[in-house]
Order: sequence, then C-alpha cells, then structure tokens
Amino acid sequence: MTRQIEKVLALMVTATVVGAMFVGCGSSAGQAAGKESATLSEEAAPTSASEEKVGAPYFTKGVYANYSSELDNPTKDYFYVFYDEGAGYTDDGVSGLPFSCTQEDGKITFSFGGEGEAEEVLVVTEVKDDLVYAYFEGAEDRPLVFELMADADPDNFSAENYLGNGTDNVYNDANGWRVHYNPSCIEVNTQGNITTFVYTGDCAGTCMVSVTYDVDKNAKEVSEDLAKQYGDSASVSEGIFPGTEDEKGYWITSSSDGNDSGLYMTGIVRDYMEGYLLFENIMHMGGDEEMDMAASDSLATIIDSLQFSTNEN
Repeated sequence: MTRQIEKVLALMVTATVVGAMFVGCGSSAGQAAGKESATLSEEAAPTSASEEKVGAPYFTKGVYANYSSELDNPTKDYFYVFYDEGAGYTDDGVSGLPFSCTQEDGKITFSFGGEGEAEEVLVVTEVKDDLVYAYFEGAEDRPLVFELMADADPDNFSAENYLGNGTDNVYNDANGWRVHYNPSCIEVNTQGNITTFVYTGDCAGTCMVSVTYDVDKNAKEVSEDLAKQYGDSASVSEGIFPGTEDEKGYWITSSSDGNDSGLYMTGIVRDYMEGYLLFENIMHMGGDEEMDMAASDSLATIIDSLQFSTNEN
C-alpha cells in the first residue's frame, strides 16, 4: 500500500513538472511570436507616398510661376527661371532680371540684377505638391506661391512665347536683336555665333534664314566676300538695314546658280557692336508657286520683324 502511494505521488510530481515546462515554453513562444509580429508590422508599415520636402534646396533647374497665395484662381504670368540651384532670371514676357541665390534650410537669399545689388531673403514656410509657400522678409503680409511648371523648358524659356498663342513666337538674341517666327513651320537652332531659322514645311530644298555675328571683319569686307561666294550672278547694293531707320546695310543678292537647282541667296550685313551682323536668306525654288510662296513668306516675315534693343540700332 505504501509503495502504491509513493508511486502515485511520483506520477503527480512528474506531471506537475512537465506541465510547468509546457506552460513555460508556451509563454516564451507566445512572447517571441508577439515580438516577431510587431517587427513585421513595423517593417510592413507603409510610408507616405507624398513625403514633403523639409530642407534646401527648394528650387532646382526649372520654371516656377510666382503668384499670391491669397488668390483662388491666380494668373500665372510671372516666372522665376532657374538654370540650376544658384542662378536664373525672372520673366513676365516684357522684362526681367537676372538673379543669383543661396539656398539654406528655411530660406533663400536672392540678389537681383547682378553683383553689388541688395540681398532679399525669401522665407520658406511650406513645400507641398510641387508648390513652395514663402514670403520675402519685410513683406510677411504678402505670402507667395512658387509653382513648378512641368511643361516649361528652362533651357530656352520665354514667358512671351509660353503665354502666347503658339503661332507667333519671339526669339531674343543675347546680342541685342529679336525677331518673330511661326513655331509651327520654323525650327530655331543656335550653335556658337550662328543662329538658323529653318523652314520645316514643304519646299524644294533647304530654305532658311541664317544669322551670324562676328568681330573678325566689318560689313563692307563681308559683303565683298559674300559676293565672291555667291558667284557671277551676285550683285551688291547699299540700303537701310532692316529694323532700323537710318543704319546703312549692304545687300548681296544672287539668282539661281544656273544648274537648275533653284537656289537663291540674299545677304544683308551691317556694322554692329565692334563687328558685323549678317542675315542670309537661303531659298530653293521648285516651280510650285504655292509651295515656294509659303516658304518665302515665312522667311521674309522673320527679317521684316527684326528689332534691336541696343544703342547700336
């Protein structure tokens, strides 16, 4: 009897120890599972798809429309054009100013108009959805918005063209002259000191206006050189240079080169800014009057619209 009681007590102790072991394992496993679950939850937590920018730089290469934040339907006709994070210019289609700037967290220090000008500090209050909210120090009551214009190209931006109707663009040259052209049929290219306005409509060959500014010769020397290049049919005459009232120009004209290519060339050159400015009208006529006239008119419009903004005019 005594041995049976001892056997029963031994079994009870063993069961208690084993049960305690299982309880301990279950608790540890539960804690581990809980920690793992929490870790996975933290790892899987989604991040905001539109995290807002909180530090400089606030402006990078691009075109930004600038307007009052108090307007419900603002007119976007004043622009800050950034070449990079530290320089650019303003443009409203009529005038503008070059600027340099230094961007720091919370503010941008601008210098408008060139070196030596007073600095102006733009205080940034918020950046959200491609919009920079800010105000200039001293004008806290006039909060501003700067909106990135994704469809504007900072490399050749012109507010006048951007706001225009798409059929009458303006090319402004750094040497102080400008012309109008139709972007639907004229392609503008600049390489070095030469700018070309190439007709992209139907024509018998190359049809374009080429403009050259250089300082290696004067206008008379260039006219003589062109006459030789144009061949025996070339003639030189003097007249008023387009876009001016009394500036003398040399006109060099040639008819077809005699090889039935239909090539006609006209050069107009004047003395300009310690050198010369040359406009060449290069036309290939194919005998289709309507086609030839369309190309000729498009190129003639460019030269007829010539204007100067320097004292050289």
